[in-house]
Amino acid sequence: MMSTKAFTLVPAIEREQLLSDRDRGLLECVECCGRNLYVGTSDCFVYHFLLEEKTLPGGSATFTATRQLHRHLGFKKAVSELRAASALSRLLVLCDGCISLVHMLSLEPVPSGARIKGATAFALNENPVSGDPFCVEVCIISVKRRTIQVFLVYEDRVQIVREVSTPEQPLAVAVDGHFLCLALTTQYIILNYSTGAAQDLFPFCSEERRPIVKRIGRQEFLLAGPGGLGMFATVAGISQRAPVRWSENVIGAAVCFPYVVALDDEFITVHSMLDQQQKQTLPFKEGHILQDFEGRVIVATSKGVYILVPLPLEKQIQDLLASHRVEEALVLAKGARRNIPKEKFQDFDCSSQVALMVMYRRILLQAGFIQFAQLQFLEAKELFRSGQLDVRELISLYPLLLPTSSSFTRSHPPLHEFADLNQLTQGDQDKVAKCKRFLMSYLNEVRSTEVANGYKEDIDTALLKLYAEADHDSLLDLLVTENFCLLPDSAAWLEKHKKYFALGLLYHYNHQDAAAVQLWVSIVNGDIQDSTRSDLYEYIVDFLTYSTDPDLVWRHADWVLQRSQEVGVQVFTKRPLDEQQSGFNPDDIISCLKKYPQALVKYLEHLVTERRLQKEEYHTHLAVLYLDEVLQQRPCTPDKDAEVTETQAKLRRLLQESDLYRVHFLMDRTRGAGLPLESAILHGKLEQHEEALHILVHELADFPAAEDYCLWRSEGRDPPYRQRLFHLLLAVYLGPGPAAPARTVAAVDLLNRHAVEFDAAQVLQLLPGTWSVQLLRPFLMGAMRDSIHARRTTQVAVGLARSENLIYKYDKMKLKGSSVRLSDKKLCQMCQNPFLEPVFVRYPNGGLVHTHCAASRHTEPSSPSAGART
Repeated sequence: MMSTKAFTLVPAIEREQLLSDRDRGLLECVECCGRNLYVGTSDCFVYHFLLEEKTLPGGSATFTATRQLHRHLGFKKAVSELRAASALSRLLVLCDGCISLVHMLSLEPVPSGARIKGATAFALNENPVSGDPFCVEVCIISVKRRTIQVFLVYEDRVQIVREVSTPEQPLAVAVDGHFLCLALTTQYIILNYSTGAAQDLFPFCSEERRPIVKRIGRQEFLLAGPGGLGMFATVAGISQRAPVRWSENVIGAAVCFPYVVALDDEFITVHSMLDQQQKQTLPFKEGHILQDFEGRVIVATSKGVYILVPLPLEKQIQDLLASHRVEEALVLAKGARRNIPKEKFQDFDCSSQVALMVMYRRILLQAGFIQFAQLQFLEAKELFRSGQLDVRELISLYPLLLPTSSSFTRSHPPLHEFADLNQLTQGDQDKVAKCKRFLMSYLNEVRSTEVANGYKEDIDTALLKLYAEADHDSLLDLLVTENFCLLPDSAAWLEKHKKYFALGLLYHYNHQDAAAVQLWVSIVNGDIQDSTRSDLYEYIVDFLTYSTDPDLVWRHADWVLQRSQEVGVQVFTKRPLDEQQSGFNPDDIISCLKKYPQALVKYLEHLVTERRLQKEEYHTHLAVLYLDEVLQQRPCTPDKDAEVTETQAKLRRLLQESDLYRVHFLMDRTRGAGLPLESAILHGKLEQHEEALHILVHELADFPAAEDYCLWRSEGRDPPYRQRLFHLLLAVYLGPGPAAPARTVAAVDLLNRHAVEFDAAQVLQLLPGTWSVQLLRPFLMGAMRDSIHARRTTQVAVGLARSENLIYKYDKMKLKGSSVRLSDKKLCQMCQNPFLEPVFVRYPNGGLVHTHCAASRHTEPSSPSAGART
């Protein structure tokens, strides 16, 4: 693990300041309270210094200690411990098993002589439970075997409040509220002196190493564990932090978030509580004291006092980032944000939570740009997101991507050290390509999020430029959806990269359809080259089809029709119906299409078959066009067996289905044209059925067509009309003319297939006497079945009518059997007016109404309820 400079070691008191040449005492203990620094010596002296801290221009700190008073305590043994109780202005001094109270400034003993006797070590309760602001709680290890005592210390007196027995002899103690953390002879324990409940922590061998018990925060302690581990423990007996590994010979330890500082015989080591790694090692020989006082870490030898000054965390993080140790920097920054009080960042004016957040985000962004420079794009993207990057910072690295109108300036101080992408990649084109692909992906992700608010134009314009430069498929997707691409920059860039189709889409999105279509037309004409779409002509047709600008459509109508009449006419035929009513009159379109016969036919088909416009002119015009094309396609010598063309089939279908064309006009056009079937259809439209059937039977000998004709013309008509047509066809079959045997067979087939359509009696009179019954068996059976069915149906109807008549007769008899009394006081139940004449209508429910009221109303009076008949 590479080292981190987290602390600098600064002298505070040299031996020359502490002791004169004649003094033989050595420094035994230290206490610091604000500016007051106290030193206890081996010859029972207590020295008081005032500590002044100064910051040099380079940012380093120096300390000056001014000696105030010193006093001999009157014992022959060393001062073991010093603790300041600032609330009482008292200094607690442990010497020769006795804790004395002296004044913090004069070092005079309290007049009452109050003291605690029989103590080997003591600790102040920094989380007191007494609630009395004029006393401090002191926990001592008593000289009495396996005993802990709790005292309340006032300005001039002491009071014992609790004595607690321990399983083994205690060696060190720290206290938090009611909880004691004790190092015993063989183990560490947590003891609640209020309830007596004890919780074993882990084994400890007092013969091998010195115990360390430090309160580091509310209800949490730091202990020297087995195997050279610094262990954390809560009052619940659990550890919420991973242990740190320090020396086996550790003498003292202190916590200065986020670090644990440890002291052994030769070194001071600094360990991170965030990742448990050793961060710094400072040589320090003969040290035997390491303590922290309100965030200030003091180390001392027997001859001098030194202060470990922490570097501002911002400086530490920046140093790590400068060394590209991104993971360590992020761990430190995140840990600082969670655990470090705001005042730790005072050197950077972070006086509020907002300022802390801004600084934290800045660190994330710096780390993100370092990862970006190392092509660690996934990590960089996550850091950019967490740090809420102004994405223009990233875009500005890429030359020419930001719009010329952008007012963006980079962050100051800068988030990175790169002028642009070329410097970052040192001209490596493979790296440049990777960076551009990353930016494309990142911009595409953030463009629809809150990150893009305020500068969507910059993002979308940059994305368009990247897509165009890389010939990326997403360029078109960007332009056909909602976007904020700036037209001047984007148009110039697309033209530079010959993306003319995309440029047309950009024009269209900016409501410049005329420019878009003109550009696409130039591509199709070959004036400019762009192979984006091989079907660009069809795309233009589709675009014009849905365009709401009639002038634009008419301006390019000739061009699309000249290239393809069949496709070009779609600008009129596929147009939405609501738009066809505005600016696109069918007569105007037909006039335009006269130069394009194929397109004209397609458009008339659209009017007649799709829109079903009921206008004779369109139907006749379409039929004439069909007829002209059929005549052009026919060979010089007509052949009745020639295959029917698609146009001829359309003509026949139109003649059959439409009732709007001019029949006589078309009849004149077909006369002598060798179109017998079409002539038959036209005769049928004129109800000239004999002529039509004569053509079908005698000229064409198309017997199935003759039957179809009868079915077609009788569709939707009454049965007698249908019967008349079939009798006419039978008469034509049986009449004189060529191909008599074939017509005879057709007649038999007609009778046998459509027996129900004939009057059997009339048919039998027409048939030749030579026809056998067996030949007509299917016809006769069908006729008999139909006759019997008709007879039975009639019988059922007659029976039902008789039943209904009987019901009416019964009702009439019932009505005649009762009298109706009518007077001028009787009121009509509909109009509530009296009857003026003896004429009325009586409903079965007894209600009487005027005859004219009954005639004008189909409903009966509401009360009483009406019957069904009168």
